[in-house]
This record gives sequence, structure tokens and C-alpha cells, in this order.
Amino acid sequence: MKKLLSTVFLSAAFATMTACGTEEGSSSETGSSNEGQDKEVNIGYFPNLDHAAGIVGKEKGYFTDEMGDEVYFQNFPNGNDFIEALDTGIIDLGYVGPGPAINYYLSGGDVVVIGSAANGATLIVSREDSGIHSIEDFPGKSFCTPGNGCTHNVQLEIMLQEKGMKTNRLGGEVEHQSRVNPASMVAMFEQGQIDAAAAPEPWGTLLVEEHNANVVTEWNEVFLGEELASVVMVTTREFLDEYPDKVEEALRAHKRSVDFAQNNEEETLETVNDLIYDLTQTRLPEHVLEKAWQRMAVTTETHADALQAWADASYELEFMDKDPDLDGFVDTTILDGILEEE
Repeated sequence: MKKLLSTVFLSAAFATMTACGTEEGSSSETGSSNEGQDKEVNIGYFPNLDHAAGIVGKEKGYFTDEMGDEVYFQNFPNGNDFIEALDTGIIDLGYVGPGPAINYYLSGGDVVVIGSAANGATLIVSREDSGIHSIEDFPGKSFCTPGNGCTHNVQLEIMLQEKGMKTNRLGGEVEHQSRVNPASMVAMFEQGQIDAAAAPEPWGTLLVEEHNANVVTEWNEVFLGEELASVVMVTTREFLDEYPDKVEEALRAHKRSVDFAQNNEEETLETVNDLIYDLTQTRLPEHVLEKAWQRMAVTTETHADALQAWADASYELEFMDKDPDLDGFVDTTILDGILEEE
């Protein structure tokens, strides 16, 4: 009964979270001003644990400290919605997973990575009675991910391919179900609808700690585990060229946020949980957040080679039509200058 109640509760909470759009107190307009000092800036982020840098910067006021009062925030349920908002000018910059940003860039979209916010945060887990305890156990089984070709999907599929397996998408023996909201994975595990998941944190750890899931592959052992960014900070080249001062201010706030998160785990987790509560009226168990925190690294380090390696893997798995060239996708010049001041 405890598991059933928590499943229903978390699924409802996540549905509420994904229905949320603009934060309270944020503007309904995307102001435009030719004066950088007066420019209204709109920042996007996800209410996820690995977006802690953005959440801390928002809640602690670092962005308004650095950029002034004309800064507004909007949360998103997935990368596709974030990229659409960036493309249409609803937001100017923000935090998103590398997969959607890379796919948008390769399709000719205007996006540039100006820094990293977190690495890791992918956990491969299986249902307690699924019979899956290692990657070799996947033949004839099923798994789910938040999106088709998303960061976590590519990480697991390339590992399957290295073991000689393919998914049903490529005519193989492993079934993949995509576009599964992370909290919905809980219900699917409990009802026996899926055998495994490549889950973002804290949802992977939640399945392990509260629903007896098996850890198949730890976060630092998945493909590109510790080096692949789970969250990057992006803007458009147009915004970067027109408002470099605002980008620099945002990156200074970002660095302050990362520094705080690295040195204040307890308060950071409380801040993230408080924001999730504001959006969903529920809190994640503290012990889950604490263990999930150990499966990621909040950092400003941006590994461009890992992003290219992920894109190459995505191409190899036929998620992309042509060989990916990420030249020009990453520009951390401003952030590097800020870090050199230390």
C-alpha cells in the first residue's frame, strides 16, 4: 500500500510539475531593449536535481544581484519545450540537457553552449524481479527513457550495442519505450509494464531506495559517465553577440551558484526540494536526494570532447542522419575569463 500510494502521489506531482510554465513573479512578456543595462532577460531551467545551479541562482538571488531586477525565470518539463522557447525568443538563455541542444544545433538552430552546470546524473536501473542485473541481461527485455534519442537513451543504447544488442527501433531484440516522464517510471515498475530504465536523477535513486530497483550500471560507469554534461548552460549566438555583458553577468551568477552548491550540500538540497514543493505540493524524500546527489557532479567544467563523443554515438545509433560536426557549438570564452580571475 505504501508503494502504491507513493506511486500515485509522485505521478500526480510530476504531472503538476510538467504542467507548470512561468514562475510566479515572472513576466508574461519577453521585453526587448537596445540598452544592455536595461535589457529584460528570461532564463529557462528544469525543476530537476541536476539543475541545482540554476535553482540556487534563482532562489538565492544571484542572478538579480549580478544582472539587475529585470530577470525572469521559466521552468520547462523537457528539452524540446526549452529549445522551442529559445528558438522563438521566449527565453534568452538557460539550462538544458546536451542532447536537445546538440540536435537543434545540427539542424541549423542558433544555440551555443557557454558553460556546464552538472555532469553525470544518469542511472541504469531494473525492476526488482526483472532478471536484469547487468547489461548482458537485456535481450528480450524492455526499458524506458524520457525521450527517443535523449541523453540517457543514447548512453544506454550504445552500451547495448557494444554487447552486440540492438533495440526494436533497429530491428533488435530489446524493446525501448520513449517519452516516459521520470516519475511515471515508478508506476511502470510497480505494475510490471517495463523491465528497466535509463533514468535521470533523482528518479533513478528513488526507484532504488523506495521501490527496490536493482542498480544495473552506476552513473560513473555508464557511457561517458563522469565527463558527459547532464546540464549545459546555453544561449543563442545572436544574444551572445548583442548582449555580451548580460551573458557575462549571467555566468558570474552561475559560477556563484555552482560554488554554493559544491560547498553547501544540505542547504542546496533543501532549496531544490523547496522549489519542487512550490511547484508540486510534494517533497522528495531527503535520503533519496542525498544519495542522488552523490551520483552527479555540479561543475562549471565543460568537456567539449565528451559532447562530440555523445553526438558520434547518436549518429552511430542512427538517431542522426549525417555525421555530426560540433565545431562552434561550445564557446566558453567568457566563463574561462571569469574562472581565471580566481
